[in-house]
Amino acid sequence: MNKRFALVAVGAALALGLSACGGGGAGSTAPGESATSAAPEDVTVGVAMPTQTSQRWIDDGNNVKAGLEELGYKVDLQYANDDIPTQASQISTMINNGDKVLIIASIDGTALSSQLADAAAAGIKIISYDRLIRGTENVDFYVSFDNYKVGVQQGTSLLTGLGILNADGSENPAATGPFNVELFAGSLDDNNATFFYNGAMDTIKPYIDKGVIKIPSGQTDISQIATQQWKTDVAQKRMETLLTSADANVTLNGVLAPADIISRGVITALANDGYGQGSKKFPVVTGQDADIDNVKLINDGQQYSTIFKDTRLLAEEAIKVTGDYLSGKEPEANNTTDYDNGNKVVPSYLLESTVVTKDNIKSVLIDSGYYTQEQVDKGQK
Repeated sequence: MNKRFALVAVGAALALGLSACGGGGAGSTAPGESATSAAPEDVTVGVAMPTQTSQRWIDDGNNVKAGLEELGYKVDLQYANDDIPTQASQISTMINNGDKVLIIASIDGTALSSQLADAAAAGIKIISYDRLIRGTENVDFYVSFDNYKVGVQQGTSLLTGLGILNADGSENPAATGPFNVELFAGSLDDNNATFFYNGAMDTIKPYIDKGVIKIPSGQTDISQIATQQWKTDVAQKRMETLLTSADANVTLNGVLAPADIISRGVITALANDGYGQGSKKFPVVTGQDADIDNVKLINDGQQYSTIFKDTRLLAEEAIKVTGDYLSGKEPEANNTTDYDNGNKVVPSYLLESTVVTKDNIKSVLIDSGYYTQEQVDKGQK
């Protein structure tokens, strides 16, 4: 057990001991707190993940489950296969089964209000995992990364890959363009998609305004470039449409893609159009999540960058927050201002992310133990 998990376990044990030895007994929990006098092995935590179509969500679910079980808790881990009614039903079942805390990575951040109202009535704490749940006051805590900064990193890596910026972030005066770039965004029902978009656009828009970057399709609004449910095939079809219309007579220099699952669709369309063959080089394609398939694409020169969000640390933070709630403590937040879900500002703990290119795959992903060299070479775990 690592030190952080050990601290959570000690805190839980102390709280349980105090509950057994003194205090007000049952019903004495302060407003806004949720404590249990049950032993960890008698407590079930519900974990609702959106899909198994992306390796990152499989890893998230496994990491959270393993960490909670290491502390002695039972875990009900469910995947909803990108189906909103399925996720709603899974969460209702968790509530009815008496799960004490729910960790939810939502498919649609606005579709769970009735379930979360039921959870609140039952005294169940809700931890919004990576994707902010919106439109309800019944969200207790949010664990994620600085998603606006992720967008900034994507925009910056696009500019660096194009040569507009140097490696140190300074401008390259020789890179006058124009560079032909197309833009993709995430799913509009995911609150994070807007953060990614705003961060990236705030970074690259000055170069669009100056004419250094040209968008051949003219599609720059998030509603025009969104990718429903982050689906690879949706991204591929849009890229194919662009390649036969707006981009038919130009050479693309870059594609801003907000996630690896979208990048894969973009790259497939580009390869089918002849990019990567002869002198027709692949554009600078960005991404996010460091999916093993995409890390290989980066290593092979088909994708330029991804954003590494260490899901081991995200899972660890969710586990820590869970332990705090189950021991009657208020979790530590490092952001209490930026994540307004429409009903409340949700206290949050935000983690840092890292830009990965071919040059630092080894130092960031392999040396940290996230992947092995063999996995990178094969493109699979």
